[in-house]
Amino acid sequence: MTDTATKTRRPLPAAVTLTPNAEARIAKLMAEAPEGAIGVKLSTPRRGCSGLAYSVDYVNEAAAFDERIETPGGLFFIDGASVLYLVGSTMDWVEDDFQAGFVFNNPNAKGSCGCGESFTV
Repeated sequence: MTDTATKTRRPLPAAVTLTPNAEARIAKLMAEAPEGAIGVKLSTPRRGCSGLAYSVDYVNEAAAFDERIETPGGLFFIDGASVLYLVGSTMDWVEDDFQAGFVFNNPNAKGSCGCGESFTV
């Protein structure tokens, strides 16, 4: 029988991988953050025609079950209740002549609405 108390656990990978563009955008957001903001938080509130949406907001305090990722420009949090919907995802920041925003490549999403605002798992 193996003594599990002496085993060293390797750190788990982050639920979401941030691209360099996403990290740069988080740094810009934190440079312009309102007073009291400690980081940026990703969550998946229920809304839209498919059921879940991506939401990125400033956060003033960390919740107990939030995942915390340290980026060069500041702290990035993932809502603890959203982690299961996001595991394995990549978050990017994309800008072109007509729009700019975070883009998610989420292997857990089984479908999305026509406008791309919401997804289902």
